[in-house]
Amino acid sequence: MRKKLLKNMDWGVLVCVLLLLGIGLVALFSTTQNTEHGEFIKQLQWLAACVPVFILVIAIDYDKILKIAPVFYGASIFLLVLVLFTKPINGASSWFSIGSFSFQPSEFGKIALVLFMAYSLNLLQAKDRKEINKVYKLFIALLIAVVPILLILKEPDYGTATAYLFATVFILFVSGINKRYILLVAVLAAILIPLVYLNLPEHALKRIEVYLHPESDPRGSGYNIIQSKLAIGAGQVLGMGVLQGNQTQLGYLHPKTTDFIFSAIGEEMGFVVAGAIIVIYVVMITKIIYIAKTAKDNIGSYIAIGIAGILCFHMLENIGMTMGLLPITGVPLPFVSYGGSSLLTNFICLGLVLNVSARRQKAIFLE
Repeated sequence: MRKKLLKNMDWGVLVCVLLLLGIGLVALFSTTQNTEHGEFIKQLQWLAACVPVFILVIAIDYDKILKIAPVFYGASIFLLVLVLFTKPINGASSWFSIGSFSFQPSEFGKIALVLFMAYSLNLLQAKDRKEINKVYKLFIALLIAVVPILLILKEPDYGTATAYLFATVFILFVSGINKRYILLVAVLAAILIPLVYLNLPEHALKRIEVYLHPESDPRGSGYNIIQSKLAIGAGQVLGMGVLQGNQTQLGYLHPKTTDFIFSAIGEEMGFVVAGAIIVIYVVMITKIIYIAKTAKDNIGSYIAIGIAGILCFHMLENIGMTMGLLPITGVPLPFVSYGGSSLLTNFICLGLVLNVSARRQKAIFLE
């Protein structure tokens, strides 16, 4: 049985992750040389802790994991409510801090959302996949996503909330939802986006203004994006060399180990490595989508496609914001940026994807 699981597993996804981890660790080693490699060492420690969890997630059949999905989802909602009463860090109440240890409940909430959405849709579609098009059932599915999204917006953390939204959209898209609902959402979005924009808080409007015109405040809100673009441009084709980047090593780029690590990679390793990262992500996400298509059941498809949505958003947003193509939201680059909560969440997601791939049989959607 184990040999069959290993044979079915898509090792290409794991290879992509190992390549991203390798590039990320080299970048972290370089960006932390002025702080005695503190964050680099912590990332290695987190990586060591993630490996056994990753193996465990693969080993347990996802059907069994799904049985605790309601409990996991309920616990994540409780933590998302509780974190609102913590002391804000950088203007957002998103972290629990216990001594030197801290974690972000919204990171683990991504897994809870994907699992509970898969669990709930399986019940809602018990008779027929088209059952999801009944208004009350679709409302239930949307409510599952809306509750945590609203709590995360309250923190506020717009980037993570959007990741939840991407996961939900990806899952619903393959659930057999009628195209008329997709059209309705598109129309509502066209109406609501201007209204939301007009009612955004001042700091959010400032971020959008900086995104559009960073040169309007070069020493204030526009500073980070200007330095990021300078760093990427300075790297040219082959980069300035590891430990040699001007913006990275002289402290102009911040935060260079998390949000702007892609900028540091672009400066020190050049277009070749930065471009390779994008290619690796595209290959990995494409493979995960294929795993969703060939899963043995609807549940496996929903899990894999939801995770594909999360990774797709993180890749697009992080790389896009470092190049000035998208607003800065503080979203990390999966498997590359520093962060224990993020790394553990990503490894659990990877474990679930490989779990589904090891037990897949034939395509069950896109018929």
